[in-house]
Amino acid sequence: MIEIRKIWHYLTRYMDSFLLIGILTLMAVGLIVLYSATGANMSRVNNQIINMLVALVIMWLVANIPLQQIMRLALPMYILGIVLLIGVALFGEINNGARRWLNIGVTRIQPSELMKIAIPLMMAWYFDKHEITLRLKDYLGATVLLMLPVLLILRQPDLGTALLIAASGFYVLFLAGLSWRIIAGLAITVAASLPVFWSIMHDYQRRRIMTLLDPSQDPLGAGYHTIQSSIAIGSGGVIGKGWQNGTQAQLDFLPEQSTDFIFAVFSEEFGLIGNTILLFLYLVVIARCMVITANASTQFTRLIAGSITLTFFTYIFVNMGMVSGILPIVGVPLPLISYGGTSMVTMLLGFGILMSIQTHPKLVKT
Repeated sequence: MIEIRKIWHYLTRYMDSFLLIGILTLMAVGLIVLYSATGANMSRVNNQIINMLVALVIMWLVANIPLQQIMRLALPMYILGIVLLIGVALFGEINNGARRWLNIGVTRIQPSELMKIAIPLMMAWYFDKHEITLRLKDYLGATVLLMLPVLLILRQPDLGTALLIAASGFYVLFLAGLSWRIIAGLAITVAASLPVFWSIMHDYQRRRIMTLLDPSQDPLGAGYHTIQSSIAIGSGGVIGKGWQNGTQAQLDFLPEQSTDFIFAVFSEEFGLIGNTILLFLYLVVIARCMVITANASTQFTRLIAGSITLTFFTYIFVNMGMVSGILPIVGVPLPLISYGGTSMVTMLLGFGILMSIQTHPKLVKT
């Protein structure tokens, strides 16, 4: 018994138990909802369990990496991500009119997912190197580092991922002390540029925005997703219809019900009470991440921890807003709940970095 405890202590010495419990609880909820959303398809559930186990192993490995090594990985990871994105632009596979995947022989990868971690890492490393003499030109340099991959991802096109990566980079800029006057100026510039953005958008992107304003104008086309998810959420009421009793999901009215729209399945089956519990679980994880960020000892660790935490919140907000009909549909999964391996690995890789920050508090600059 003592030996088992020693082994357990050795395996978990760099894991944050509070954060780990929150993550595992959300994963368990995800498996329960996925079982219902797929019509009791155990093959799909088993695949997701494998995805989770792989992601957990990666999280454990990253949590055991000293911060100094993580910091050294920032530049190589960023360069690798840019090279892979260029590879997608030149040789990527085209699916549904978008070029987002790169075949590397043994498997296909989506390099934009790597940039969700590489961008905050690179920008945090950049600001840490310029911490003493931080000037406006340094913020401009960081913006260039951010915009290069964002533009490459927009070209695929993948507006949703590009916006999320841009948000993760903006969080680093904000946490690094970007002036409110500059932020206000950027907001005004973006607002003034909206007509230009509208003119260069693809037709399907424009339809998504118009559908957000009035889904009923195309109830069987662009507005179908929003209408059906809104019906599912509303019909759940206070206590929900019960597990596996949601008509919208079980009768296949809901599109992408195991991935992007799994929150609608959850809402229909567990109602307002279930949604409140789910939001509480997310709040617990976010609160723990914020504590880790507040306790971070260096500029690099504060910036990367803060960006990962705020990006996690953004994923939750965008997915729930998209499914509820208050945001355009951009194809963002619900963290730790939606089916999928790539997003799960990316998210837990970020949590692994947070755990490393918490359990390796010392970071000596080189």
